[in-house]
Amino acid sequence: MKTGMLWKSPSDYFTNGVNDMKVVAIIARILLGLMFFVFGLNPFLKFLPMPPLEGVWGQFLGALFVSHFVWLVGATQVISGALFLIGRYVPLAIALSGPVLLNIIAYHVTMQPSGAQPAVLAVICWAILFWRYRESFAPLWVAKAEQK
Repeated sequence: MKTGMLWKSPSDYFTNGVNDMKVVAIIARILLGLMFFVFGLNPFLKFLPMPPLEGVWGQFLGALFVSHFVWLVGATQVISGALFLIGRYVPLAIALSGPVLLNIIAYHVTMQPSGAQPAVLAVICWAILFWRYRESFAPLWVAKAEQK
């Protein structure tokens, strides 16, 4: 907005909106990166206390720990979380974290609905980032891809 003007031009609003969305995407990236990095380190460092394993969800988590599958999931979370935090290869981090996030949501929907709030926040952050980087995923939606 130029000095001395009583109102903003439409372009001033548009430019501000783009910058605001960029800030929202940065906040979502850092927040998701912190969640994935910290919770991904837990299978290796065991700094978060493990709740007593009860019911179906306890059997499921027990199987993940006994089979050491949790190490693969934790490593995927640490790698994608680190990529989110440093802001490099963000589309790769989105692609790596998507299946993990889908499994976290499926776990909470089917086995343990309580405590799903961080997972919902992670999905919101992931969706914001996916939308922001949607052009990186555009080739995946081609019905008939060209062979080279």
